[in-house]
Amino acid sequence: MKHLEDTICAPATSVGSGAISIIRVSGKDALEFTDSVISFKDESARSSQGYTIKYGIIPEVDEVLVSIFRSPHSYTGEDSVEISCHASRFIVSKILELLVKAGCRMAEPGEFTRRAFIAGKMDLAQSEAVADLIAAESAASHKVALGQLKGGYSKELKELREKLIELASLMELELDFSEEDVEFANRGQLQELLSAAISRIEKLVDSFRSGNAIKNGLPVAIVGAVNAGKSTLLNALLGEERAIVSDIPGTTRDTIEETLNLDGVLFRFIDTAGIRESSDKIEKIGIERSYLSISKAETVIGVLDGCIPFDNLKKDCAAIVARVSPEKTLLLVRNKVDAYDKIEPEKFPTKDRSYTILPIKYPAFGTYDIDPETLTERLAEYLVSKELEVPSGFSILDISAKTGEGLDELRRRLVGSLEGVAGGAGGVSGRLADGASSGTDGASVSDGGVNGASGAVGGAKRSALATDNASATLVTNLRHFEALERALAALRQVSIGLDRKTPTDLVAQDLREAIYELGTIFGAVTTDDLLDTIFSRFCIGK
Repeated sequence: MKHLEDTICAPATSVGSGAISIIRVSGKDALEFTDSVISFKDESARSSQGYTIKYGIIPEVDEVLVSIFRSPHSYTGEDSVEISCHASRFIVSKILELLVKAGCRMAEPGEFTRRAFIAGKMDLAQSEAVADLIAAESAASHKVALGQLKGGYSKELKELREKLIELASLMELELDFSEEDVEFANRGQLQELLSAAISRIEKLVDSFRSGNAIKNGLPVAIVGAVNAGKSTLLNALLGEERAIVSDIPGTTRDTIEETLNLDGVLFRFIDTAGIRESSDKIEKIGIERSYLSISKAETVIGVLDGCIPFDNLKKDCAAIVARVSPEKTLLLVRNKVDAYDKIEPEKFPTKDRSYTILPIKYPAFGTYDIDPETLTERLAEYLVSKELEVPSGFSILDISAKTGEGLDELRRRLVGSLEGVAGGAGGVSGRLADGASSGTDGASVSDGGVNGASGAVGGAKRSALATDNASATLVTNLRHFEALERALAALRQVSIGLDRKTPTDLVAQDLREAIYELGTIFGAVTTDDLLDTIFSRFCIGK
């Protein structure tokens, strides 16, 4: 990090052609250097009050507007100006050249925000929220970042840390009077506070999965057997021909990832290779990647082919369920409802094998129409027979990726899987319940038993991504998550130590570690290396 006493400058807007660009200048000489570059008709920048906008001319370069912010009432806490000019690469570079010639230094990435942190304008967690706010790609991620920027998250951590510091001070006092065998800290009250602190930090740690999904987009894996219609479904959801669609089995041999914004929430859809036994080396690699995608996804759309024999469909369903862990959300769809009336009995493998659905005009073949509710029941029974756990909220939704039938309901259920996260951020708020409402075309199974046609999400346990409280704090930052995990481990050791009557000095050491880790989150404890790492990820103008 270069000297803080330097006056720095940098473009605050993206480089390129446009209407307006903004150049930011901050430091003790910001006003003086501005006056040396820009000619003002009336009073100089140095003579102007803060929170004023002045018209100026840069000879043979541009006419500009200059916003003046005086210390300490600026973003950085220093004297600052923002120069608004025409968005020409030449103009911007020329103004920066003149500022550097006047005595400014080009800012390092994140240096403006770093100075704001050092000046006490915001804490470290709020500083990181600035970067998250800029990078937000959905209403949900924007809401979470904005909430952290306002400081509620930091305030909670600071209060928790202060309580732990108070207890640590009492334990340190005991150590000073160890020869007198005096207890200044009530062990019962200490355990009570520890339990509350541990419980709260556990919730923060658990919220990281939700927060990370909100920040980076909810990963949704589309899985199923070959030719079930996974790629067609991805294309239908995206509204474009992103994935290659073919009748040839094994067309998709690698994962394909695309994003889609649904009701203010970013979803990352991953189309996977069809799951089946294969001797093809390349296809086998694709299938292994499919399994990896399932493990990383928070929600899995299991695609079943509605135009295959029922025995085959059962096996495909079991193969999907076996790979999806209980904490994930599983949405099962039966695809190709548009093709049911095109099934030709003469092409059946055998006359005694029932298809999922077959028109009633072919009763001689012993086939019948299985509605979603009945199908849900029969598949649940099959899963139990194979000693597989029936997912909570287990249900079947009939769709056609080709015609779009049932896709609106699938979208609602996808949004519904995020019920309660960040208060349903933005456009999701007040509409999450719609995604969780019962549907006439879905049947729900919970705890191995059928609950009727109440809909997949409505009868399901809350998603792994849902929080206990719609307004609960969500941890979105990996650094914070790791610090909270370390603090949690230390506090658990404190609790164990108190139960086992471990010497006070050892217990106090664990308590100090927890205090330290919490302090690193909002910046009560910092190092230059830590700050360098954090702010290097920022853009130059912020």
